[in-house]
Amino acid sequence: MTAREQWIAYVTIVLKEIARFMRIWQQTLIPPAISTLLYFVIFGNLIGQRIGQMDGFDYMDFLVPGLILMAVINASYQNVVGSFFGAKWGKSIEELLVSPTPNSIILLAYITGGVARGMLVGLIVTGISLLFTDLNVFNLGILTAVMILTAVLFSLGGFVNAIFAKTFDDVSMIPTFVLLPLTYLGGVFYSIHLLSDFWQQVSKANPILYMVNAFRYGFLGISDVSLSLSFGMIGLFIISFFALSLYLLTYSRGLRA
Repeated sequence: MTAREQWIAYVTIVLKEIARFMRIWQQTLIPPAISTLLYFVIFGNLIGQRIGQMDGFDYMDFLVPGLILMAVINASYQNVVGSFFGAKWGKSIEELLVSPTPNSIILLAYITGGVARGMLVGLIVTGISLLFTDLNVFNLGILTAVMILTAVLFSLGGFVNAIFAKTFDDVSMIPTFVLLPLTYLGGVFYSIHLLSDFWQQVSKANPILYMVNAFRYGFLGISDVSLSLSFGMIGLFIISFFALSLYLLTYSRGLRA
């Protein structure tokens, strides 16, 4: 394929992905908004008043970045795993794989679709947070970069999950038993400085910790871990998952059964 033909294929898949989640916006955009609203009411207003401050900031201000990023993580992951597994289940992915479209273009298009949904959900949740607190942005560049890179990473994670999944139960297993615990233990609701030295070191094995803290730095200018280390970890995971996804897309027998 020529570069122009590859671009047309890429844009076509991306537009298809965006149209898919916008067509069912009641399922893709409203639930994360409602869930986050409940987090703000329960953890921010009710519990936050009793906690007071965290790392020198009101607990609500400390909580907002983590909740926004948590919504981005879930939305980008769910978009790709749901869309690609649905195409695999319905056998329509085989038509795409036998086309002259390079696998890298297919992968990039699905990632872009996941990022689009993740960013849109992130903006919706950010708007909801304005009902509870005044957001102060410390560094917009870091904020935007972390949000996009996190959406890319978890879109790739959803892609890998979709390739290995054989049933719809397999699709929901990873978010429930892996993604959710990692998110809750990733510093969304607390600073790891509250933990003992041992548990701080254990927490540093959680990749979501680095994303949440880098994102919080973009809002508040504080982080429990080095900013350069955070970006390094995110970049390392993206490269690893991209290589794995491309390999599986090229050689996985399950896609061509």
